[in-house]
Amino acid sequence: MALLSVVLPAYNEQQNIAYTTEVLSGLFEQNGIDYELIFVSDGSSDATYEEIEKAAAANHRVKGAQFSRNFGKEAGIFAGLELSSGDAVVVMDCDLQHPPETILTMWQKWQEGVEIVEGVKSDRGKESIFYRMSAGLFYKIMSRLIKMDMNASSDFKLLDRKVVNVLLSLPERNTFFRALTFWAGFRSETVEYEVQERRYGSSKWSLWSLMRYAISNATSFSTLPLQIVTFAGIASIFFSIALAVQTLVRFLMGASVEGFTTVILLILIIGGMIMLSLGIIGHYIARIYEEVKGRPRYIISKVTDNLQGNIVGEWKKRV
Repeated sequence: MALLSVVLPAYNEQQNIAYTTEVLSGLFEQNGIDYELIFVSDGSSDATYEEIEKAAAANHRVKGAQFSRNFGKEAGIFAGLELSSGDAVVVMDCDLQHPPETILTMWQKWQEGVEIVEGVKSDRGKESIFYRMSAGLFYKIMSRLIKMDMNASSDFKLLDRKVVNVLLSLPERNTFFRALTFWAGFRSETVEYEVQERRYGSSKWSLWSLMRYAISNATSFSTLPLQIVTFAGIASIFFSIALAVQTLVRFLMGASVEGFTTVILLILIIGGMIMLSLGIIGHYIARIYEEVKGRPRYIISKVTDNLQGNIVGEWKKRV
């Protein structure tokens, strides 16, 4: 029988662990699906990992790991992929805002030969106007930068084992999971779902964290910001030529431009463009610096007992 792994990154989700385990276990057992649940606590400061250990002690299909500190959601996803052993792997939110019932549709499509099943939001649920606008801005930026429609995309997806192996073989440390599944290719289909209300807790995402996430993922996946620097330089050259021609014509006509205000404005505009360009280039250099150092995506400090003898891949070298 094929095994389904469910990867559940968790950050300060102590209230959701037992409930999520109960809901997912009941769903899979009722439908005769062999499964494992892999919780990854991303350096949580509450009792998230302790709750994972309790769930693992009560159900041998539940496994878990704890990061030494907060490494971010991308690291949590890839840690779960590395610790999984299923023939198919589902990545979803620990708070069950991704509806569990949709997994059954994904599973059916996988059995029919689909290698990537993408969860696509048909409705974002009950979100505040501010959060909805923040998320909308984030997805617009990402769609423009990576040239993919990210507006309704999510981390909720099912991957065939061969796709998981491809993603884990990538040497890069700064990853963008959603975009990499598009980039990888393979046979894919989509499944629509409605975002569910959280039963416990609140979202950990703010406008600032979304913007940081957008910048980090855009620069790890796309070189378009560097090309924008080039376009800005070309625009600056044309602007300078036009201004030079205008100034020369007015000089020949005996009506020279009074230069103080114009010079100040030019210095501010060009200086701002130069500083912005240096910032973009500096960010990419920092990315290169991080990649060259070769530090791991994450460090696992603890694993549940049922993972002690089954640590695989890259993490085994880090213990």
